[in-house]
Amino acid sequence: MNTFEWLEMSALAEWVGASMIGYPLMLASHGVGMAIVIGIIFMLNLRLIGCFRGISLGSFNGLLKLAWGGFVLNFLSGCALFTAQATVFIESTPFLIKVFAIFLAGINAALLQSALRKNADHWDSGVKLSRSVQIMAVSSITLWSIAIIAGRMIAYLDVA
Repeated sequence: MNTFEWLEMSALAEWVGASMIGYPLMLASHGVGMAIVIGIIFMLNLRLIGCFRGISLGSFNGLLKLAWGGFVLNFLSGCALFTAQATVFIESTPFLIKVFAIFLAGINAALLQSALRKNADHWDSGVKLSRSVQIMAVSSITLWSIAIIAGRMIAYLDVA
């Protein structure tokens, strides 16, 4: 028995896949986590590329803690959902694209957060953001969008 078959036979997978509350609870948690992450990250990225100039970049520092909390909720609920159909998901091209996009988007988010902590006050004073920060913001929007679209496609496309 391989690892993915073992996951599907675990108590967690059984609870998610067979109970009346497991799957809906994990799916709802996944949606809430995604709304938190995407809402905050998209607003930050849009602000970084020049929209919503009335919103201070420094105000995002506290919100990013909430975004990481949403990311953790998404990760945990996503792992639980994965266990219920691990052998199917691991061969699903949209699933693999989603995971890769999230991985890259997470790294990008950490780098943007670091830049924001160091430069938010400086940028809020009117100093122009570097081209690399703007490219990271556009990349972030693109990667998270790919993750969302690929995630939705999992249910509709055949496995690899």
